[in-house]
Amino acid sequence: MEERKGAKPSKVEDEEKWVYDSSLDHKGNVPLRAQTGVWKASLFIVAIEFSERLSYFGIATSLIIYLTKVMHDDLKVAAKSVNYWSGVTTLVPLFGGFIADAYLGRFNTVLASSIIYLLGLILLCMSWFVPSLRPCDTKSCHGPRKIHEVVFFLAIYLVSIGTGGHKPALESFGADQFDDDHPEERKQKMSYFNWWNFGLCCGLLLGVTVVVYVQDHVSWGVADIVLTAVMAVSLVIFIVGRTNYRYRKPTGSPLTPMLQVLVAAIAKRSLPHPSDPAQLYEIPKSEKVHGRLLCHTKNLKFLDKAAIISAQTLAEKPSPWRLATVTKVEEMKLVLNMIPIWLATLPFGMCVAQASTFFIKQGATMNRNIGNGFEIPPASIFSLAAIGMIISVTFYEKLLVPILRRTTGNERGINILQRIGIGMVFSIATMVAAALVEKKRLGAVESDPVKGSHSMSVLWLAPQFVIIGLGDGFTLVGLQEYFYDQVPDSMRSLGIAFYLSVIGAGNFLSSLLITVVDHITEKGGKSWFGKDLNSSRLDRFYWVLACIVAANLCVYVFLARRYSYKNVQKVAVVADCYEGELEKGGPMA
Repeated sequence: MEERKGAKPSKVEDEEKWVYDSSLDHKGNVPLRAQTGVWKASLFIVAIEFSERLSYFGIATSLIIYLTKVMHDDLKVAAKSVNYWSGVTTLVPLFGGFIADAYLGRFNTVLASSIIYLLGLILLCMSWFVPSLRPCDTKSCHGPRKIHEVVFFLAIYLVSIGTGGHKPALESFGADQFDDDHPEERKQKMSYFNWWNFGLCCGLLLGVTVVVYVQDHVSWGVADIVLTAVMAVSLVIFIVGRTNYRYRKPTGSPLTPMLQVLVAAIAKRSLPHPSDPAQLYEIPKSEKVHGRLLCHTKNLKFLDKAAIISAQTLAEKPSPWRLATVTKVEEMKLVLNMIPIWLATLPFGMCVAQASTFFIKQGATMNRNIGNGFEIPPASIFSLAAIGMIISVTFYEKLLVPILRRTTGNERGINILQRIGIGMVFSIATMVAAALVEKKRLGAVESDPVKGSHSMSVLWLAPQFVIIGLGDGFTLVGLQEYFYDQVPDSMRSLGIAFYLSVIGAGNFLSSLLITVVDHITEKGGKSWFGKDLNSSRLDRFYWVLACIVAANLCVYVFLARRYSYKNVQKVAVVADCYEGELEKGGPMA
């Protein structure tokens, strides 16, 4: 760090010049505020997210079409394969986030996972262009070669593994560029998640229009080359920006301190609670600590026993397995408090799963001509969800937040859990709209079996895609903020992975629900899931989902109203604390 000459600067001037939030610059020194982080670094990261999402959605939204047209799978098998792949893709980040936080660091994790991602895309290209790996020798065949199936699934699961490190580490690395203890940067961080999703949606939009058009009208192989080139360029961009970034050192396994709290609490289970929480053990603020200190909260009191200073701990040097700090206890409470919220958001993840499976397949059966003989690919209808999310995020950031800040006095405008709950209402509306449109489509098939649903424009699907996009602008962005902000500071990559796991577990639950409904309805005479859409009853399945989400919303509101947010000690005043969510009347009031 360069030597500062002349008169000693005041503490305020010093904190304006340097960043004291445990981050480092690329040389391992305390970062200069003016030269590192904030938007100058985050824009690099948002640009990479744009490129990666273009590649991901170029594969994801067309996967069910590829499996039914090239692999010749029936609808039920194809939908399950897509759900399994999507589920793995959004659950692997739990492992990737753990590695990033504990051992590799976020920058190195993004770098390594991007290389794995790129290898998957290269293998995908080879599965189309290498003659011995192609689906078949002729233009049309009844089923692909076994070697093509093996190489194709290996390629897309390599993309899954790459995404598993890329997604949690990159998004949390971007948020790390803002200092939580600096008022201006803290406000910018709140906007970061909105603009992150704006970049994500722009990538998604190009992925489901340009890339999908190339898949449909040129070839799948050419589209794979485009995706590979985009990913290679994004990797170069990421490396070029390295001097602008703020870095965090990995802190070891975040699970060990939580286990220490549990062991210490059990060991001292017979000790009485102190009447004053100030008597619980905490590192003095005069000592240098890594990360922020948390204030004591009243819930889950049993864990407080881990921080009780007993005669035995006074007599000897305290072991972390015998005596935990209040901050470590509160971090354990944060993780436990998240479990009910995570479970209550899973039905939302089930709704999201329908957009990349049955919604896309519905579009494939309808009239996709939109004028002058131009036929849009089935997966391109997904672009309406991206447009809906872009509108939602922009409206929220530019219009709603300034008004709500003045009205509620909350820095965010509304609490994070309120934002998530609003999006859940949109997901119910999505399923209702989807059920009504599918009922009309089946009516068209019944009235004219020859022409079928081709008499209906694909734009009939617009309401369900736009509504789910509008809802994603609330729920998905809210989930990202919630899991990043409310986890312990040492677990922020894992926090983003928890958000992604909502979507992943939702995909697996969707597959399970399909299996259960298929089994029950088949016993009743005719399954709701036939060989194709026209012999299925997806409208009834959508009504079931709408009812599940509506019932779950009641549970979610109950949990949200009782939720206790992270309580962080202020830097300037030793005895003062503030809650991460300054609220009026409770989270869902």
